[in-house]
Amino acid sequence: MEHRPYRVAQELELLLGDPEDPEVVFSHARSLELDEREEFPADICRTLESWGIQEYYIPAEHGGRLTDYETVMQVMRVVARRDLTVAIGHGKTYLGGVCVWVAGSAEQARRLAGDIRAGVPVSLALTERAHGSDLLAGDVLGEPDGAGGWRLTGEKWLINNATRGSLLSVLTRTDPDGGPRGFTVLLADKRRMEPGEHYRCVPKIPTHGIRGADISGIAFANAPVAADATVGPEGSGLETVLKALQLTRTMCSALSLGAADHALRIALHFAEERELYGRRLIELPQARQVLAGAAADVLAGEALATVAARSVHTVTDELSVAAAVAKYLLPTGTEAVITELTRLLGARAFLKGVHARGMFQKVDRDHRIVGLFDGNTLVNLNSLVNQFRALARGWQRGTGDTAGAAAAFDLSRELPPLEPARLTLVARRGSGIMATLPESVAALRTEAARRPELKGALGTAERLLTVTGRIHEEMETYRAVVSDVPPAAFELARRYSLCLAGAAALGLWAHNHRAGGAGRTGGLWQDAVWLWPVLDRLLVRLGERGAGEPEAYPRLLERLRAAGAAGELFSLLPLRLAAGGGGPAGSDSAPATTVHTTTGTPPEGGARTSEGTSC
Repeated sequence: MEHRPYRVAQELELLLGDPEDPEVVFSHARSLELDEREEFPADICRTLESWGIQEYYIPAEHGGRLTDYETVMQVMRVVARRDLTVAIGHGKTYLGGVCVWVAGSAEQARRLAGDIRAGVPVSLALTERAHGSDLLAGDVLGEPDGAGGWRLTGEKWLINNATRGSLLSVLTRTDPDGGPRGFTVLLADKRRMEPGEHYRCVPKIPTHGIRGADISGIAFANAPVAADATVGPEGSGLETVLKALQLTRTMCSALSLGAADHALRIALHFAEERELYGRRLIELPQARQVLAGAAADVLAGEALATVAARSVHTVTDELSVAAAVAKYLLPTGTEAVITELTRLLGARAFLKGVHARGMFQKVDRDHRIVGLFDGNTLVNLNSLVNQFRALARGWQRGTGDTAGAAAAFDLSRELPPLEPARLTLVARRGSGIMATLPESVAALRTEAARRPELKGALGTAERLLTVTGRIHEEMETYRAVVSDVPPAAFELARRYSLCLAGAAALGLWAHNHRAGGAGRTGGLWQDAVWLWPVLDRLLVRLGERGAGEPEAYPRLLERLRAAGAAGELFSLLPLRLAAGGGGPAGSDSAPATTVHTTTGTPPEGGARTSEGTSC
C-alpha cells in the first residue's frame, strides 16, 4: 500500500543519496567527522533547506507545507535515521514556532512563517538552570516597559539553538507572584537587541551525545520585547506551552523511530555478515530471537507513532493522552531496542571505525537525550496519572472519540486541518483510541473464525483486552491523586501506555490489512505477520506470564531480512532507501540526483541560507 507521507519521505531520502558515500553532503562519514569536532552541521542543514524542509515547519494556512503531522513525522524520521544531531538541531525551529501556531495572532504567524522560510533558526526557551522541568518556578521576568511592550531579564539554560537562533519563544514570568496565570510566552527577537547590553549567550554545554548541537543558553538584561511579540493573552503562557508540547511530544516520535531504524539496520547487516563457530550469526537461535524481538518493537513504535500523529487532526481534544504515551513509549522502547542490539554487536557496538564506521555508538549516545526534552519520562507518566479519573470513567462508559480514533487508524482517510483551539489539557471523556480496543478485538475474532492463521494474533489480542480491563480497574485507586504521586501509580501509567499502544496497533491493522496486503510491505500485513509479534512483545513488557510466543516471530524475521536485502526500510509501509541493499557498507556511488559535495555547497539552483544571530 502506497501512502503519501512515506512517498514524501522517500523523495527526501533519495535526494540525500547513499549515506555510505563519503562524497554525499549528508553522509555518515560527514556526520561522524562533525561529531568528533563537536561542530554544528551547517552544511547538511543548508542541503535540507534547499529541498525545503523548513516549509514543513509552517502550517499550510500560513503558506507552508505542514498539511498533516504524519507527513512531518516521516520527513523528520528520514533525517533522524541519518543523524539525530541534524534532526534535533534543525527541527528545533518547529518547536520554537509552535506556540505561535497554537496561540499567536495571524500577523505573528505571517511574520514568523517568513522568517522560518528564509532559514532563520527559532528556539523554544523553557528551562532554567535552577528549576529544570518545574515551569511554574521559572524566574525569567518580563516587566512592562510603559509602552505596551516588555523588558526581559533572567537566564534560560540548556536551550537548543539559544546561540544560533535569532528568535526565541520565551516562557516568561509576567506576574511577580507567578502561578498558573502568571506566565506569558514572549517571542523575543535578538535582532532587535544589542548583544552584550541586552543579552549574552551562555556557552555551549559539552554533551555526551548530539555533540554538534547548539545546546547553550541565553541571559537577558532588561532586553526590549515589542508589544506585538506577546503570544496569546497575557497570563496564558503556561497553558499555551502545555498545549504546544502535545504537538512537539508527538513529533519527537520521529527521532526515536529514526534511531531505531538505523540501529536495527546496522545490527541486521552485522548478523548477516558475521561468522561464529562456522556459522553466520543470523543462523544462531539467540541472534534470531534478538533481531526478531527488536523488529517487533520497532513496528510497535511505528504503529503507535502513526496513530498519534494522525490523531493530532482527528482526536485533537484527546491528544493529551496520545502525546504523553508516545513521548514515553517511543524513547524508552528505542532505548531498549538499542540495548538488546548492543548485546548482539558486542564490542563493535562501542568501537569507532570498525563496523558501520562506528555509527552504532553515535546512535546510542545521541538518542539518550530524546527521552529528556519536551517532558521527560516521569513528566509524561505524571500527565497520564493526572488523567486517570477521566480515563477510567471513559473506559467504563465506552466514551471517548471513537469516530476520530477510527479516522486516525484508516490510512485511506484524508486528514482534516488541525484546529488548535480544540487542544485541551485533559481528555475529559477518556481515550477514543483505547475505547476502540473491544471493537478491534471483535473484528479480529470475526476474521479469525474463517482464517485459522490469525488464531495466534487473536489469542494475544484477547489477552491484551483482559489486561486492559484490569488496569482500568486499578486506575480507580488513584483517581484522586494530584500531588505526591506514589511509585505504583507511575507503574500503572506505564502499563496503561503499553495497552494504548496495543489498541493503536490493533486499530491500524483492522482498518488497513486488506489494502496493506497488496503493496511492497504486503507480507507484513498478510496473516497479521506484524500484528502478532507486536502484541506479544507488548504482553512481555506488561509482565504477562506465558508471553513470548516463539511461533509469532519467524515470519517477521523473514520480512526484516527481505527488506534489508531489497534496500527497503523495514517499516509498515513501503520506503526505498538510497543505500540500496548493501547494508551499512553501502555502495561506492550514488544516484545522479543525489546532492554531492565535500564542502557543503548547496546544489545548483540555490539553497536558502540559514540566517542566525550568534554571540
